[in-house]
Amino acid sequence: MEHEVLTKEKQKILLKLARDTIALWLKEHKRPPLPEAKGLFGEHCGAFVTLHKKGQLRGCIGNMIGQGPLVETIQEMAIASATQDPRFHSVTLEELAQIDIEISVLSPMRQITDVNEIQVGTHGILMSRGMFHGVLLPQVATEYGWDRTKFLEQTCLKAGLPPNAWQDPQTKIEIFSAQVFGEKKQILISKFEILNKF
Repeated sequence: MEHEVLTKEKQKILLKLARDTIALWLKEHKRPPLPEAKGLFGEHCGAFVTLHKKGQLRGCIGNMIGQGPLVETIQEMAIASATQDPRFHSVTLEELAQIDIEISVLSPMRQITDVNEIQVGTHGILMSRGMFHGVLLPQVATEYGWDRTKFLEQTCLKAGLPPNAWQDPQTKIEIFSAQVFGEKKQILISKFEILNKF
């Protein structure tokens, strides 16, 4: 599943779902029917929905780990990004036409014991030990020119752990990949930018 990629057709379905959901929620406080939860649509993937208005952030809410089928997560995050982001007042139905929607879909987390499985620039890392946990998305390592070791150390620091904590057998290391797409541009945007929107 880690290497499965959403086709442009499936991306359009999810983007339409997000827009239709926001519109119906704002108009009638109801949710439209979901696409069939099969294949990747049925996987429990983390996802974020980001809204922009005239190039400016207008809302962004997501989950690192999916609590249900992807289509349900997209629908819930679409509503949340439009109405529950504490930094903004709720999107109105009148301004929805000016909103561009972007979706970031994360692959399921996969625990590893061999750090050589980490592909810098492809994988993000979720590091956890006890009550400490931290995550860095895939693009961060590329942007800063980190090698695998530096990426691991920085994720440890993000989790509030010593930089060499990744070598401790009690530290849990999970990896994931991300696919980002939007209505305005079918491009990969900075995962680091997404991470810092929250």
